[in-house]
Amino acid sequence: MARPPFSSSKNWTSIAARVYFLLIILQVPLFRVACRSGMCTTPIQVTSSQLVANEIFPPAMVKALLFPGAIANGLYTNMTIPRWNDLFDMYNLTGAKNASAVVDLQRLEVLAGSYFAVAGALAGLINPGRMSMFGTLLVVWGLVKEGLLGKPVNTDPTTAVYVYPTMLVAVICAVSSVKYNVKKAVAKSQARPIAKPLQSSVKSKLK
Repeated sequence: MARPPFSSSKNWTSIAARVYFLLIILQVPLFRVACRSGMCTTPIQVTSSQLVANEIFPPAMVKALLFPGAIANGLYTNMTIPRWNDLFDMYNLTGAKNASAVVDLQRLEVLAGSYFAVAGALAGLINPGRMSMFGTLLVVWGLVKEGLLGKPVNTDPTTAVYVYPTMLVAVICAVSSVKYNVKKAVAKSQARPIAKPLQSSVKSKLK
Protein backbone atom coordinates (compact mmCIF):
# COMPACT_ATOMS: atom_id res chain seq x y z
CA MET A 1 0.00 0.00 0.00
CA ALA A 2 1.43 3.40 -1.00
CA ARG A 3 2.17 5.84 1.78
CA PRO A 4 0.14 9.04 1.70
CA PRO A 5 1.96 12.21 0.57
CA PHE A 6 1.27 13.89 3.90
CA SER A 7 3.17 11.16 5.77
CA SER A 8 6.28 11.54 3.57
CA SER A 9 6.10 15.31 3.95
CA LYS A 10 5.97 14.93 7.73
CA ASN A 11 9.04 12.66 7.68
CA TRP A 12 10.96 15.17 5.56
CA THR A 13 10.03 17.94 7.99
CA SER A 14 11.44 15.91 10.88
CA ILE A 15 14.66 15.13 8.98
CA ALA A 16 15.15 18.79 8.03
CA ALA A 17 14.65 19.85 11.66
CA ARG A 18 17.28 17.35 12.84
CA VAL A 19 19.81 18.40 10.21
CA TYR A 20 19.24 22.03 11.16
CA PHE A 21 19.76 21.13 14.84
CA LEU A 22 23.09 19.48 14.03
CA LEU A 23 24.22 22.49 11.99
CA ILE A 24 23.51 24.79 14.91
CA ILE A 25 24.55 22.71 17.92
CA LEU A 26 27.78 21.43 16.32
CA GLN A 27 28.62 25.02 15.35
CA VAL A 28 29.15 24.43 11.66
CA PRO A 29 30.41 27.81 10.32
CA LEU A 30 27.58 29.62 8.53
CA PHE A 31 28.88 33.19 8.41
CA ARG A 32 31.57 35.47 9.74
CA VAL A 33 30.58 38.65 11.50
CA ALA A 34 31.99 40.90 14.24
CA CYS A 35 30.57 40.30 17.72
CA ARG A 36 31.48 41.05 21.32
CA SER A 37 33.91 38.13 21.49
CA GLY A 38 35.69 39.17 18.30
CA MET A 39 34.56 37.32 15.16
CA CYS A 40 31.65 34.88 15.35
CA THR A 41 30.90 32.23 12.74
CA THR A 42 27.80 30.54 14.17
CA PRO A 43 24.50 31.60 15.79
CA ILE A 44 25.55 29.92 19.05
CA GLN A 45 28.71 32.02 19.24
CA VAL A 46 26.74 35.23 18.65
CA THR A 47 24.16 34.21 21.25
CA SER A 48 26.76 33.10 23.80
CA SER A 49 28.73 36.35 23.57
CA GLN A 50 25.55 38.30 24.24
CA LEU A 51 24.47 36.05 27.12
CA VAL A 52 27.87 36.31 28.80
CA ALA A 53 28.09 40.07 28.30
CA ASN A 54 24.67 40.71 29.83
CA GLU A 55 24.83 37.87 32.37
CA ILE A 56 21.36 36.69 31.34
CA PHE A 57 21.99 32.99 32.03
CA PRO A 58 24.44 31.27 34.39
CA PRO A 59 27.84 30.49 32.83
CA ALA A 60 27.13 26.75 33.09
CA MET A 61 24.17 27.06 30.69
CA VAL A 62 26.26 29.01 28.19
CA LYS A 63 28.99 26.38 28.38
CA ALA A 64 26.37 23.66 27.80
CA LEU A 65 25.49 25.36 24.51
CA LEU A 66 29.13 25.64 23.48
CA PHE A 67 30.37 22.22 24.58
CA PRO A 68 28.95 19.99 21.77
CA GLY A 69 30.43 22.23 19.08
CA ALA A 70 33.73 22.50 20.96
CA ILE A 71 33.94 18.70 21.13
CA ALA A 72 33.19 18.35 17.41
CA ASN A 73 35.78 20.97 16.52
CA GLY A 74 38.39 19.43 18.83
CA LEU A 75 37.91 15.95 17.40
CA TYR A 76 37.98 17.29 13.84
CA THR A 77 41.14 19.38 14.21
CA ASN A 78 43.44 17.40 16.53
CA MET A 79 41.37 14.50 17.96
CA THR A 80 41.18 16.03 21.44
CA ILE A 81 38.27 16.90 23.71
CA PRO A 82 38.46 20.41 25.22
CA ARG A 83 38.13 20.95 28.94
CA TRP A 84 34.89 22.33 30.33
CA ASN A 85 36.69 25.07 32.26
CA ASP A 86 38.57 26.26 29.18
CA LEU A 87 35.50 26.95 27.03
CA PHE A 88 35.28 30.69 27.72
CA ASP A 89 38.97 31.11 26.90
CA MET A 90 38.58 29.10 23.69
CA TYR A 91 35.76 31.32 22.48
CA ASN A 92 37.28 34.55 23.79
CA LEU A 93 34.32 35.15 26.10
CA THR A 94 36.26 36.18 29.19
CA GLY A 95 36.40 39.79 28.01
CA ALA A 96 32.91 39.89 26.48
CA LYS A 97 31.54 41.82 29.48
CA ASN A 98 33.92 44.70 28.82
CA ALA A 99 33.34 44.77 25.06
CA SER A 100 31.41 47.65 23.53
CA ALA A 101 27.70 47.09 22.98
CA VAL A 102 27.87 49.10 19.73
CA VAL A 103 28.90 45.94 17.87
CA ASP A 104 25.60 44.26 18.76
CA LEU A 105 23.48 47.37 18.28
CA GLN A 106 24.77 47.73 14.73
CA ARG A 107 23.79 44.15 13.92
CA LEU A 108 20.48 43.68 15.68
CA GLU A 109 19.11 41.48 12.88
CA VAL A 110 21.99 39.02 13.19
CA LEU A 111 21.76 39.06 16.98
CA ALA A 112 17.99 38.55 17.14
CA GLY A 113 18.10 36.01 14.32
CA SER A 114 20.78 34.02 16.12
CA TYR A 115 18.62 33.88 19.26
CA PHE A 116 15.66 32.56 17.25
CA ALA A 117 17.87 30.15 15.30
CA VAL A 118 19.30 28.55 18.45
CA ALA A 119 15.93 28.40 20.20
CA GLY A 120 14.25 27.05 17.07
CA ALA A 121 16.89 24.35 16.63
CA LEU A 122 16.39 23.14 20.20
CA ALA A 123 12.60 23.30 20.06
CA GLY A 124 12.55 21.70 16.62
CA LEU A 125 13.61 18.34 18.03
CA ILE A 126 10.27 18.12 19.85
CA ASN A 127 7.97 20.18 17.67
CA PRO A 128 9.35 21.76 14.48
CA GLY A 129 7.98 25.24 13.93
CA ARG A 130 8.57 28.56 12.23
CA MET A 131 11.11 29.89 14.74
CA SER A 132 14.09 28.36 12.92
CA MET A 133 12.97 29.75 9.57
CA PHE A 134 12.29 33.20 10.98
CA GLY A 135 15.65 33.32 12.78
CA THR A 136 17.63 32.12 9.77
CA LEU A 137 15.99 34.57 7.37
CA LEU A 138 16.57 37.38 9.86
CA VAL A 139 20.28 36.50 10.02
CA VAL A 140 20.45 36.39 6.22
CA TRP A 141 18.84 39.83 5.97
CA GLY A 142 21.32 41.25 8.49
CA LEU A 143 24.25 39.81 6.54
CA VAL A 144 22.90 41.06 3.22
CA LYS A 145 22.27 44.52 4.65
CA GLU A 146 25.84 44.81 5.86
CA GLY A 147 27.58 43.01 3.01
CA LEU A 148 25.73 44.54 0.06
CA LEU A 149 24.18 47.72 1.38
CA GLY A 150 27.13 48.63 3.62
CA LYS A 151 25.11 49.23 6.80
CA PRO A 152 26.92 49.63 9.11
CA VAL A 153 29.92 50.94 7.18
CA ASN A 154 33.00 48.73 7.66
CA THR A 155 36.44 49.93 6.58
CA ASP A 156 38.41 47.02 8.08
CA PRO A 157 38.72 44.11 5.61
CA THR A 158 39.65 41.70 8.42
CA THR A 159 36.21 42.12 9.99
CA ALA A 160 34.24 42.08 6.75
CA VAL A 161 31.09 39.98 6.57
CA TYR A 162 31.47 36.58 4.92
CA VAL A 163 28.81 33.95 4.21
CA TYR A 164 29.80 30.27 3.96
CA PRO A 165 28.10 27.92 1.47
CA THR A 166 26.69 25.99 4.43
CA MET A 167 24.34 28.93 5.00
CA LEU A 168 22.33 27.79 1.99
CA VAL A 169 21.92 24.36 3.58
CA ALA A 170 20.75 26.00 6.82
CA VAL A 171 18.17 28.10 4.94
CA ILE A 172 16.82 25.04 3.08
CA CYS A 173 16.58 23.01 6.29
CA ALA A 174 14.96 25.87 8.20
CA VAL A 175 12.30 26.40 5.53
CA SER A 176 11.72 22.66 5.12
CA SER A 177 11.32 22.12 8.86
CA VAL A 178 8.10 24.16 8.90
CA LYS A 179 5.02 21.98 9.12
CA TYR A 180 2.61 22.40 6.24
CA ASN A 181 -0.61 20.47 6.84
CA VAL A 182 -1.50 19.83 3.22
CA LYS A 183 -4.37 17.54 4.13
CA LYS A 184 -6.02 20.20 6.25
CA ALA A 185 -5.46 22.89 3.63
CA VAL A 186 -7.08 20.76 0.93
CA ALA A 187 -10.05 20.02 3.17
CA LYS A 188 -10.55 23.73 3.81
CA SER A 189 -10.38 24.58 0.11
CA GLN A 190 -12.94 21.91 -0.73
CA ALA A 191 -15.36 22.96 2.00
CA ARG A 192 -18.31 24.96 0.74
CA PRO A 193 -20.85 26.77 2.90
CA ILE A 194 -24.32 25.32 2.56
CA ALA A 195 -27.12 27.82 2.81
CA LYS A 196 -30.10 26.52 4.73
CA PRO A 197 -33.53 27.92 3.92
CA LEU A 198 -35.24 29.83 6.65
CA GLN A 199 -38.07 27.97 8.25
CA SER A 200 -41.05 29.93 9.45
CA SER A 201 -42.49 28.98 12.80
CA VAL A 202 -45.98 29.76 11.51
CA LYS A 203 -47.28 27.63 8.71
CA SER A 204 -48.79 29.45 5.82
CA LYS A 205 -52.52 29.01 5.59
CA LEU A 206 -52.53 29.78 1.91
CA LYS A 207 -53.19 26.72 -0.12
